[in-house]
Amino acid sequence: MNFDIIINNKTFCVSLEQKNRLKNIYLRILDHSNLQVRANKSFSIDDARDFIRKKESWILKHVNNKKNNSLSEKEYYFLGEIYDNNDENFNLIEFYKNEAEKLLPILVDKQSFLMDLYPSSLKFRNNKSRWGSCSFKNAISLNINLMKFPIDVIEYVVIHELAHIKHKNHSSNFWNFVEIHCKNYKTLDNNLKKY
Repeated sequence: MNFDIIINNKTFCVSLEQKNRLKNIYLRILDHSNLQVRANKSFSIDDARDFIRKKESWILKHVNNKKNNSLSEKEYYFLGEIYDNNDENFNLIEFYKNEAEKLLPILVDKQSFLMDLYPSSLKFRNNKSRWGSCSFKNAISLNINLMKFPIDVIEYVVIHELAHIKHKNHSSNFWNFVEIHCKNYKTLDNNLKKY
């Protein structure tokens, strides 16, 4: 469900995703003109508008941060560094996919061993709104666009998803468990918004 909202004379397109299991409201800036709100099925468009109004200053601040971090058409991020691309045939999605298939299984194996938690399967997707997920059957899916981040941020996402094998929610027990394996997870989580 999509709708438009004006903040500080700028129009944003908002995607409202409603799910039965969600207990909290999640707001994400997808890019300089697109927002995503995820909430429970009972959360209406009017509720979403009110929620966004309360978050206006936060949205504007982070949209500006994203603009400052924007790249030229020929630039791209890889493992936290900016690279120039002068190859007309270069396909960034294919590049990220190939690199993800090489690197992410290594990081998952490493953290699985350290956490003593093992996924039933590992898949890679090109998602626009989620960095990773863990199903009720402990199948982990990771976003190939994680390849734009530094290794420590990627490892945090891996730890986050592996922790869902033990805790299927975002309770205090879940976050306490994440912190055992990733002391600076709050900083790394904030870094997910910078690229």
